[in-house]
Amino acid sequence: MLTAKQHELIRFIQQRLEETGISPSFEEMKEALDLKSKSGVHRLISALEERGFIRRLPNRARALEVIKQPEDATPAPRAQAVMPGVSDTVTSLGAAPNSAPPVPEPANDVIEIPLHGRIAAGAPIEALEGQTSLPVPAALLGPGEHYALEVSGDSMIEAGIFDGDFALVRRTDSARDGEIVVALVHGEEATLKYLHKDGGSIRLDPANAAYDAQVYRPGEVQVQGKLAGLLRRYH
Repeated sequence: MLTAKQHELIRFIQQRLEETGISPSFEEMKEALDLKSKSGVHRLISALEERGFIRRLPNRARALEVIKQPEDATPAPRAQAVMPGVSDTVTSLGAAPNSAPPVPEPANDVIEIPLHGRIAAGAPIEALEGQTSLPVPAALLGPGEHYALEVSGDSMIEAGIFDGDFALVRRTDSARDGEIVVALVHGEEATLKYLHKDGGSIRLDPANAAYDAQVYRPGEVQVQGKLAGLLRRYH
């Protein structure tokens, strides 16, 4: 059974697909449903996808397809083309009478970024290299090259980063003091922490009072990216 907002969203997506052949953007869906943020849209889409009402088309921007409608939904009336000055409806040249015009493939603001394994939000662990990819709403990413890492541990929970979250990271080798970074320690272990330059040392601070800061010499730490966003799956 779908919630009222889920009903409203799937009707809105279907209406836009029938009208234009292109699914609405996350911003359009947010405004249509009067939601405060695009993350609310993402949660609704994920719920509809899990229940088999919609699916995302991989490796394409703005790629959503409605697979089925709720049982109590009524199909929207099919639009017909009307020639100026002529009262009768007409079909496109070569089309059979009463046949629907071809609908372009749907789209939505979702892109695929590399998923490079797990990263510690605790003691540093080995960062695994690209095994798969992760579909991400484009609205969560800014300019630049991005990748994702699955968070392991609880040392960043006071920053709202939990075990099992997906950290969306903008690739860079520099960061300002106080930013959350992916730091490669000793060239082989990666961790997600606040970066602080403390005199002649590099301090990696957790966001959990149960953990101590980690202090290294500058040559022992390499910044590999800055946190750009988070994805969380609800089971």
